[in-house]
Amino acid sequence: MHLKLSLLAAALIATAASLPAVAQTSKKPAAGAATSAPAIGSKAPVATVNGNPISAGMAELLVNEQLAQGQQNTPELRNAVREELIKRELLAQEARKRGLDKSEPVTSRIDLARQSILLGLYLDAYLKEHPISDAEVRAEYDRQIALAGDKEYKVRHILVEKEEDAQAIIKKLAAGGKFEELAKDSKDTGTKDNGGDLGWGRAVDYANNFGNVVPSLEKGAYTKQPVKSNFGYHVLMLDDTRKPELPEFAAVSDKVKQALIQQTVQKRIAELMSTAKIQ
Repeated sequence: MHLKLSLLAAALIATAASLPAVAQTSKKPAAGAATSAPAIGSKAPVATVNGNPISAGMAELLVNEQLAQGQQNTPELRNAVREELIKRELLAQEARKRGLDKSEPVTSRIDLARQSILLGLYLDAYLKEHPISDAEVRAEYDRQIALAGDKEYKVRHILVEKEEDAQAIIKKLAAGGKFEELAKDSKDTGTKDNGGDLGWGRAVDYANNFGNVVPSLEKGAYTKQPVKSNFGYHVLMLDDTRKPELPEFAAVSDKVKQALIQQTVQKRIAELMSTAKIQ
């Protein structure tokens, strides 16, 4: 039987920097090892290795993780977990004999793993105390839908470095120049060869003040003045508009909730940062 360990499980169990691959269940017990399976939920050690006990709590963590990954709760699984923990303990003891647990960067890695576990536990507790309600998820969905608006825009652009260059392009367009041909001189290498096509997007998706300019254009029209951005100066043309296909609430509610959870976490971190003494 193969055991699959996540990074969290490895961090919880590891006492040294790197761990060997998780072993298979042997048909015969290793020399010096007992054969009883971990007593999940029991306080008694699942094994003692050279006088050092392996706690049932460690075995429980590892067994539960395997169950979460689809393993069956069988005596074979519990024996595999026990055997794996024994092997780990033996290797950890050898590492301690060499003083590896006292060296850098091992101590820092252990401290980092401990810190990661603690912050995970804290955030779990905090989110239980500040749960995201179904009403909040719905309200955020409605806000995003309203923000999306009732139109999507298919836009082309030509990007140049100087305002006078953009004005020169506008003059060429007024004289009958083809937008697709003039776009070949664009600084945007990603769109210059396809006529400056930016594809479909909502007004809020466009960078800088594009979102204010694009809705004001008629189909087939281009901007009569250069549009400035952090990248330079643009000449824009609106190819077409359409009604967006917005996702139903049920299809995205989980993603919306996760986004709100992230916002809650970031807000809490900001609160702690604002009151902390950081030098």
